[in-house]
Amino acid sequence: MYYRIEVKDRIRVTPNLFDLGTKEAVIKSVKKKYDGYISNDLGVVMDVSGIRQIGEGVIIPGDGSSYYEAIFDVLSFKPELQEVVTGKIRDIVDFGAFITLGPIDGMIHISQTMDDFVSFSKEKTLSGKESKKTLKVNDVCRSRIIAVSFKDPLNPKLGLTMRQPGLGRLDWVGEEGAKPESKKEDKKEANARTKSGAHSAGKESKKEAKKK
Repeated sequence: MYYRIEVKDRIRVTPNLFDLGTKEAVIKSVKKKYDGYISNDLGVVMDVSGIRQIGEGVIIPGDGSSYYEAIFDVLSFKPELQEVVTGKIRDIVDFGAFITLGPIDGMIHISQTMDDFVSFSKEKTLSGKESKKTLKVNDVCRSRIIAVSFKDPLNPKLGLTMRQPGLGRLDWVGEEGAKPESKKEDKKEANARTKSGAHSAGKESKKEAKKK
């Protein structure tokens, strides 16, 4: 999800930064170019965390700027297919919900919000017909990434699902985790009663046999 990535690039330093030291001028130029930068390789760059190396400056005839080969680290948000993520619902519409995941939103289609028939209400709520589960704005949910697209750098798209076990609103996940335990306890109690009943029946049979 979040990565520190080493990047090598030729950085353009404009004349208005010439009064600064080389390192400071390069850092400012790198941040200007890469803060918020979006690409398929880097994901969404959130910050430039440090400069590793700065090469000799080069001036190109006809261009007043100078250029430096630089190696630096960026902190990037890079979603991966099948990755499980947690986020907060920002908005709900008739076709699904938008969940905020770090610097961008993911979209979850109404059919992928839960394993149920889901209806939308004007109060911006999604409700399951059989399960009676609901989703509202600001609910915190766990989902899985099923589609990633950076074709449009200004509008990256993430497709999500919450139909699988262990996904959904966090309190649903907690309830699902508690159910198997209660079932196990019920089975243990039932087995204990069965054994107790069989033991008692055996004793009664022995008593009847002695009387005869």
